[in-house]
Amino acid sequence: MDMRFSACNEMFKDWEFGRVCECLAEIGYDGVEIAPFTLAESVVDISTKRRAEIRSAAADSGLGIVGFHWLLLSPGGLYVNHPDQSIRETTLAYYHELIRCCAELGGAVMINGSPKQRNVHETLDYSQAWDYAIEFFNQVAPVAKECNVTVCIEPLAPTETDFINTAKEAIRFAEEVDGSHVKMMLDAKAMSSEEIAIPEIIKNSAGWFRHVHANDPNLLGPGMGELDFAPLATALDEVSYEGWVSIEPFDYSPGPELIARKSLAYLRETFASA
Repeated sequence: MDMRFSACNEMFKDWEFGRVCECLAEIGYDGVEIAPFTLAESVVDISTKRRAEIRSAAADSGLGIVGFHWLLLSPGGLYVNHPDQSIRETTLAYYHELIRCCAELGGAVMINGSPKQRNVHETLDYSQAWDYAIEFFNQVAPVAKECNVTVCIEPLAPTETDFINTAKEAIRFAEEVDGSHVKMMLDAKAMSSEEIAIPEIIKNSAGWFRHVHANDPNLLGPGMGELDFAPLATALDEVSYEGWVSIEPFDYSPGPELIARKSLAYLRETFASA
């Protein structure tokens, strides 16, 4: 099975972006996925010149820029379904800037994880938080369409957030948003927290997910823990998935280069057998 693999850049911590691209290209990756906070506290502060430099750094290394993830870590105070309308409006204005920046860099997907910026606020019940979030993404969708960027809602485990924990729920959310550019994505670690088997989740999500994160429940990269990615690879093949698979570890202690090499070697071997 032929698949395009990318890596999330934040595991390289303080590396200059061009150096990250050179390293990933040398290892054999096809693309790089960017956490915006690694570029600047706010994307508004990334000049037109710097955006061109970032895009060129990836292109010069032969990498595609996949898009953005970990969207709302900075600047502080962002919250998509906060009861305070002014906070939602501030977050929305920044979200629009994120979309435009992502598109300018050549990215096509934005992964909405950001668990702390979507938790059910203590003053709300779940349905109220849901309605605020739907209202928010209904205002995101037109800008996403204009920029040809797909915003992907990321279901996350209950240990990370209390809002949208399953793929089924993420699909229901995307269905309620008025716009074709809000979909969902799948994360291996998060899928492992569900009661449904990963291949079944993938098959049930066909037509809705636009991106895949590869990681192990132990927070390392794929192939560095107990999770067998062979059933995942086979399921992606069966639903004719044509998007990216990005490694997204959270434990960087083995070092970014080692994680990147081991993860890619494992994924290439696994997907080749699918």
